[in-house]
Amino acid sequence: MKQIIQYFFRGLLFTVPISIVVYVIYSIFIIIGAGLNAAGITVHPAIDPLIGLIGLIVLILIFGVLGSTIFFKPFFLIIESVIAKAPLINTFYSSLKDLMSALVGSKKKFNQPVLVKLSKEMGVEKLGFITREDLTDLNIAKDKVAVYLPHSFNFSGNLFIVPKENVTVIHTPSAEIMKFIVSGGISEITKG
Repeated sequence: MKQIIQYFFRGLLFTVPISIVVYVIYSIFIIIGAGLNAAGITVHPAIDPLIGLIGLIVLILIFGVLGSTIFFKPFFLIIESVIAKAPLINTFYSSLKDLMSALVGSKKKFNQPVLVKLSKEMGVEKLGFITREDLTDLNIAKDKVAVYLPHSFNFSGNLFIVPKENVTVIHTPSAEIMKFIVSGGISEITKG
């Protein structure tokens, strides 16, 4: 029974952040569609969802622009401080925010693709990304690095602390390596 409970909570850790993002995007999509219908704007049942999707993309772009301006930053900081006071919500929000900024923000973290030797005896290696080279603030020896190893066909992965000697830097664009990993190794790598 204890193992089932652990699996349940581990499943929550994987599904809740993704579900929240999907739910928010879906809700905005529905609100835009309802707003267009209330305004009497209907083109065709097959085209209306496309209009809603374009509206959603424009809305996300507007939030991106507003979030970058000096006038709206204090407003977003207030919202973040309120979220920071809610323990469970803050954990998911900050994790999602860090992940998004690592993938698409100005401070990309998945920019150093590596090949990690997981087993010297069997010669098993896995592709990943160094996310942190200095772990001394965690009382971890200087000869180790943090490496994120994404899963294939999934938006999850594992963080491993490995000796630097087991890591080989790959000189290929990060986006190509991520695409290769997520596709399970079937996507072509184009050097650009």
